[in-house]
Amino acid sequence: MANAQAGSSQRVLVSLAAAPHIESSVKWNQVQSALRAQLPLRNIHWKSASHTSIRTIQELDVDLVPLDSPREEHSQIPVTVLEKPLLNIYIVVCQNTDLEGYKNTIRKQIKDWHSSVTTRKNQEWLIVHIIRPETRTQTANFFQLKGSVLEKIRSDFNTDKRERCVQVAWSPETDAPAVWAELINKIKDGVFTAFELAVAQREEEVKRSESQRQMPGWNFCTFFILKESLSSSYEGVNLFEDAYGQYEELEASFYHLKEENLSWFGTLITPVSGDDSAPLLSMKRKAYRDFILANTISVFDFRIYLLSRQCELLAQRGRLNEISKKVAAFLGGFGRRLRDMEDTLPPFFIESWIYSSALSAVEYCDNWASRFSITGTQLNSFNAAKGELLDLARTQLDIIGVTVGHLPQKSPFSSSCRSPGQRMKTTSTLSISNSDILKAISDDEAFYKLYVDVTNRAIELYTSTGRRKFALRLHGSLAALDLHRGEYQNALSIFMSLPAHYAPHMWSSLEAFMLSRALDTHTDYQQEKDTEWIHILLSFLKSYVDNLGAELLMHEKDQVEYITRLVENLHQAAAKLDSDLTHPNHPAVTLKVSPNARIAETKDGCFLDVTTQNHLPCVLPADAINVVLAGRDSERCTFSAPVTGLPPGKTTLTLFCPAAAAGTYLLDSSELRVAKLCLQWQHRKPPKAFSTRKETPVLVYVPKDLLALDVNVSQPDKIELGEPPTLLVTVSTGRNHTKKAIVKLASSGVTFRPMDAYYSGEKRSEQLQVVDNSIILEDIPAHSTISFMIPHSDTSAFQAMKITTEVEYLTVPEPSLSRTIRMTQVILTTLPISVNVEDFFRGSRLFSKFTISTTSHQHVRICAAKLMTQKDGLDGVKISSTATKNRSVVTVTPAQPVNFLFHIDSAHGPVHESLILRIRYRMLREEVEAVVNQTVAKVVVESPTPHQHRAALINQLVEALEGDAGWVGLYGITGELKVPDTPKDAANKETAELLKKAKELLKDHRHPCPPEGKWREITIPVDVPHMNIVASVSLQILSTPFSDSSVKTGSLPPLYAGQPMSATISIRTSFHWGSGVGNKEHRYMLRYDVEEMVRDWLVSGPKRGDFTAADGETKVVPITLIALHHGELALPKVSVTALPLAGELTMGSMAIPSIETFQIYGAETVLVLPRGGRSTFVLNMGSNCN
Repeated sequence: MANAQAGSSQRVLVSLAAAPHIESSVKWNQVQSALRAQLPLRNIHWKSASHTSIRTIQELDVDLVPLDSPREEHSQIPVTVLEKPLLNIYIVVCQNTDLEGYKNTIRKQIKDWHSSVTTRKNQEWLIVHIIRPETRTQTANFFQLKGSVLEKIRSDFNTDKRERCVQVAWSPETDAPAVWAELINKIKDGVFTAFELAVAQREEEVKRSESQRQMPGWNFCTFFILKESLSSSYEGVNLFEDAYGQYEELEASFYHLKEENLSWFGTLITPVSGDDSAPLLSMKRKAYRDFILANTISVFDFRIYLLSRQCELLAQRGRLNEISKKVAAFLGGFGRRLRDMEDTLPPFFIESWIYSSALSAVEYCDNWASRFSITGTQLNSFNAAKGELLDLARTQLDIIGVTVGHLPQKSPFSSSCRSPGQRMKTTSTLSISNSDILKAISDDEAFYKLYVDVTNRAIELYTSTGRRKFALRLHGSLAALDLHRGEYQNALSIFMSLPAHYAPHMWSSLEAFMLSRALDTHTDYQQEKDTEWIHILLSFLKSYVDNLGAELLMHEKDQVEYITRLVENLHQAAAKLDSDLTHPNHPAVTLKVSPNARIAETKDGCFLDVTTQNHLPCVLPADAINVVLAGRDSERCTFSAPVTGLPPGKTTLTLFCPAAAAGTYLLDSSELRVAKLCLQWQHRKPPKAFSTRKETPVLVYVPKDLLALDVNVSQPDKIELGEPPTLLVTVSTGRNHTKKAIVKLASSGVTFRPMDAYYSGEKRSEQLQVVDNSIILEDIPAHSTISFMIPHSDTSAFQAMKITTEVEYLTVPEPSLSRTIRMTQVILTTLPISVNVEDFFRGSRLFSKFTISTTSHQHVRICAAKLMTQKDGLDGVKISSTATKNRSVVTVTPAQPVNFLFHIDSAHGPVHESLILRIRYRMLREEVEAVVNQTVAKVVVESPTPHQHRAALINQLVEALEGDAGWVGLYGITGELKVPDTPKDAANKETAELLKKAKELLKDHRHPCPPEGKWREITIPVDVPHMNIVASVSLQILSTPFSDSSVKTGSLPPLYAGQPMSATISIRTSFHWGSGVGNKEHRYMLRYDVEEMVRDWLVSGPKRGDFTAADGETKVVPITLIALHHGELALPKVSVTALPLAGELTMGSMAIPSIETFQIYGAETVLVLPRGGRSTFVLNMGSNCN
């Protein structure tokens, strides 16, 4: 018994007994088979008195044994409580009504069995009465006073409250699981009642032994065996957590033992052959329990036995991750303890033992894992734990390799290693038994193969779990091994590939180490310092800066020397490149840009201050620095400056841009050139890899240089609708005597035709020079302006054009410096004004009313509007305006349009040719800016620097007027321009005086008469409409019943409500404006209709009728009117419509001639008086009418 290994398969025992003649019958085997078919027990819920929670056992195996098979053994060695049956069952087979047989035979048999089992400690008993199913209900009879066999058994043996008698209605022919349900529940109850009693007794023994540990003679090994029996008991009923808990308590008790109190054990370790290579978790190699009982077990073997039992129980529960972690912790901890007595162990015993144990533990874990389905995060943790064991085994190979000289004494092999060739002296005559280790010690190639195999296994497991850092570290070890073995190409390939994996995880120290190894390998391999080497060096410098030089070299002096040498080699390698090499966002240098640029004053261009910080400990041999600012759309300006190296720390540089448009720019990018190497930084969107916080964009303000060359694109001053569209381009040279200027325009969806461009104004006849769709201007004096027109394609489909204008120019003072300005402007394709026309035909005269309104929010000043014929004129057509000759300039606002009325007299009928409406206008802003320019020119005429002051004054006055629109109303009426005050008025004393004088002159300004200044002009073709028929209608009241003759409307007698009045309708038709003019034979069918005014007039007579109309004839219709009430009433209107022409079709329908009718009397009213007088009525007062 002492040699039996704990943890062996031990099932719960249940004894079966019956009468001798039953046990020898065939039926006994049938009963046992039927009962075994209900096993194992399932879904058992047990709550012990010593545990607060309920334990659930999913399945429990039970062995059915004869009563006399277990032998009572009186051993002093504690064993599991499952060694003896926990439940004894006696089976009675008889009819339930066989009371006589029970009385004579069966009762005595049960009594003998009962007397035997009740004397056994911690065992329960159960009597099972089996009857045939068909006889079960026959006993339920009122007149049967003798009872049944089951009742007799209960009365004779079931004396306490626990029910221990069960009846089963079973037969081999009708076997069903349901008939055994009650018995199975009784078996569960009985087994765990006995188990709880046995465990409680054993726990009491453990507590009693533990309480005596301070007494003389107490033995830890004896206590261990006693407490282990409790764990084995729990394990036997599948309570693995409770079983594992006992070993945890034993391990804690062992740790509390003092060093000098280990007399119950042998030595710390007594190595024998095979100890270094034996499977760590194997229970079969040694009789560990016999050694424990004999108090001769070594601490080494005891700890291995304890670990093995714990891991086996963890495997039963599927907690495989904990096994690997527990093994790794044990090997690391106990391995350090063995180092203290390494001189007594065989050479490399510790390394061989840890190596073999780690590999065997991985194998055991794989075998146990085959019982379970492990997926997801649990699988990742399991593989990661195995990877750590393999990594521990690889570490032992590092120690062996460095010690025997297979590996160099440097990182990554040198951690916890002895010096090369130094071996620990030992007194042991034994040797290790691991054949792989022995071969690896003597053969370096075998060592390298073993090292690579173990490392690759660990890498594979780390990679499958997503532990990239651990896998990459091992890749670095393999690369270092290749480097040591002289396989430079493989080593360089690995060292170059690893940093790309480290960088995303911010593992700067590892990245720097691998890159430094790559550089060293590159040098040892004697490869050329090409583009690949430059990228490696830049990556290394980046890691150096990110890691502040930590873990790179041992001494600061060495760091500076090492980095300086690398940077010098970088400059030499970059100079040998065939083309520029760009490297983005390198942290070796950072730049800070000033938020404001400065005007160069004496020439076109701006200065920008930039502060650079070199984070390297040496001078960076830079040649030039560039900063690019981004404006709207494609606007860019580049500031640059030559440099002769950047010293460590901060350096302030001044950069120059020869041409920059005014505005606020965004810092877009910067560039530092080292020979042909371009270090670039993108500032608009900082990369996440270099920025851990949200960075705000850097804004730089470039002030406007009022004396620099400028270009402006606008609509031309004169626009003729119907002609090809053009744009006006104005180039102002400012301070520059321009040697040559190249102007190019571009816009999406618009095609410009520079070949057709021409000068505007007096130079229109001169030819412009065009090369490659660009306009060339040469030898332009300073402070001069050149304007030219450039035609373009139709833009009616667009509301606006976004035009990019690029001007590249050379100045006479700096002929070698090419400047380029690029501006983007939005030009509206729509006109600032819209014109609507309304025509009124009156006989041979046509009145046309033109309504002019603004198409934007801006005010427009209208100088004149004139309707005229073409250049050659039209015979018989006369156009006159109804406005006065001295009409002043009017202002069109979004809320107030302007009307112009013209009348056209045509002697020869309709006008077939178009007329021209010519409007002279200018924007209110343009007019005010012209007034400001004229005023400022008068003010600065005596200044020593008129150009400089003029630009500054104009800028300040315009900004003040833009900021406050309160002056607009007064200016529109009188011309007085009251400039609001601004904070910049007193910025400069001389400028302030000039500004004050200019404001006074503007305040005294009045609108000149006639208007002065530059006006824009728009010419619009106007088509004169045709009208086939013009009908004039008049209604005339002739007389009343009280008048004897016809009278005129102006001398009508008094008219009274309800009084009939005679009237005539006269309709005069004219074909003057139609195709029938002058044709006396031409006729049209017309229809007239008198308006129904049911509240004012009652009309009697032919209110509607058709008639034939001829040119110049009058149709007269008599009617009678009756006023329905008194008051001043308007006369009814008469509408005249044309009827379709017979036989003429237009688009499939009958043609209807056009007609316009106007009421001659439309503005007249008549006064209707209330009717007065007296009437007498005679009424019959009650007399008989008969």
